[in-house]
Formats: sequence, structure tokens, C-alpha cells
Amino acid sequence: MNWINKMERKFGKYAIPNLTLYIIITYVVGYLLMYLAPNVMNYCLLEPGLILRGQVWRIVSWLLIPPGNLDIFTIIMLFFYYSIGTTLEKTWGAFRYNFYIFGGIILTVIGSFIMYFVLGGETLLIMRGGFFSTYYISLSIFLGFAATYPDMQVLLYFIIPIKIKWLAWLDVIFLAWQMFQSGWTTRVAIICSLMNFIIYFFATRNLARYSPHEVKRKRTYAKAVHKSQNPNVTKHKCAVCGRTEKDGDDLEFRFCSKCRGNYEYCQDHLFTHKHIQ
Repeated sequence: MNWINKMERKFGKYAIPNLTLYIIITYVVGYLLMYLAPNVMNYCLLEPGLILRGQVWRIVSWLLIPPGNLDIFTIIMLFFYYSIGTTLEKTWGAFRYNFYIFGGIILTVIGSFIMYFVLGGETLLIMRGGFFSTYYISLSIFLGFAATYPDMQVLLYFIIPIKIKWLAWLDVIFLAWQMFQSGWTTRVAIICSLMNFIIYFFATRNLARYSPHEVKRKRTYAKAVHKSQNPNVTKHKCAVCGRTEKDGDDLEFRFCSKCRGNYEYCQDHLFTHKHIQ
């Protein structure tokens, strides 16, 4: 994943912080449009044929289509996705999280155009863009969180404690069954939407680098390095008088070869100190 590291060094400053909040806001706007102006949603669908005819806004407007109908469970899921999304951003960093989300979005758009041309152009117009939605993008956030925190426990139906990795496996089994039962359009939609997860994890041989323990270790190391580079930290100190290089530019320090241990002395005490045995 060195190419991602290079991209992060070059474009990391352009990453959108707190991206999950903006995703949730688009869902909220989508729900408002769904109930207040349902006809507007027809102009938001991801339909490659209409995009090629000039309705280019559909490339991004489909993100307003929420992943399901609005009910109490959907509201709970939105809070849940906000929680796990912000946690992933803090764990991976803003750039990598942005790369993960936008990668899934771009691949979904590419998949819709592939099926448009494979099926002869006009076929996808009848489907009304329903196969290519934000549902699988949201699911990729959950799978990314489960792969990073596999042993975290959640309360299924607010009662049953279960590790999140088992819920992820249930989702994978459901997706496999859905791909087996459905046609190629649904298969391509699932594969393209979740390709970001496949690339980000399975293309990386050392998955341990994304574990919370490894991330915490790297942050601790970075803080230690930063502390060692603090200008208030001195490099030399006389074992007799305690003076450092900050006490004078003309001061020189040397180690004594006759003292047992690493004892350093200024030029005034290098030859006059009592040797430590």
C-alpha cells in the first residue's frame, strides 16, 4: 500500500474531516425529499443513459437516495453508522477514510456504466437506478469497521451480546446468497460497491497494521519522537554542575572513559571531577 502512503503525503491536506457526518446529512436530505417531494427523487437516480444525454448531476445526486425506508430502526442505524464511521476515521486517519468511501462511490458509478453498455444502453433506464444505491456503500463502512474491530461486542436487538465479526459474516453470507439468486446487474452493483473493501483489506498482506493495538502503538511512538525533538529537551548535561548546552555557546562536553557508566562533564569539570567507580 505504498502508493496510498504517497497519495496521503501529497493530497492528505485535502481530506474532508468528519466525512461520516456529511454522509448522514445526505441521507436526511434524501428522506426529506422522499416524503416532501417524491417526484424529485426520479431526477436523482444513477442512470447512465440519462447522464450521457446531459443530466450529469446524476453522477452525484444518487448519493441523496437513502439506503432504506425511514422508521425507528433506520434512525438507530444512522446513529450507529455515524459512530462506527467516525471511529474508523480516527483509527485510519481522514485521508484513508476518504479514500475508502470515495473509492466505493467511484467504483459504483463505473459499475453502472459497465452494465449500461453491456445490456445495450436502454435496459438500465427501465431499472430506474434502483440496483445502484447507497445501501452497499453503507454496508462497506460496517464491513470495514468489523475488519478493524472484530472482537467488539454489540447488543443485537438491544439484548443479545454478539461480537461484531459474526454480524459481518452474516452480512457476507447474505450478500453471497443475494448474488447467487439475482441477475448480473445486482451482482455488478454489489461487487463494485464493495470493491473498496476488497482492495483496502485483501490487497494488503499485513492486516495487523490496521488493528487498534497497532494504531495505538504507532501513535505512542510518534508522540515519543515528537517529544524527543522538543527544543526544551537538552542533549548534554554536566554530571557535576548540571549545566547544559543551553547555558552557553562556548561550553563543551565530553564523556569520561575512567568513570563507570555514561557520565558527561563540561570542560571545567572534565579533568577535576572525582571518578565514579
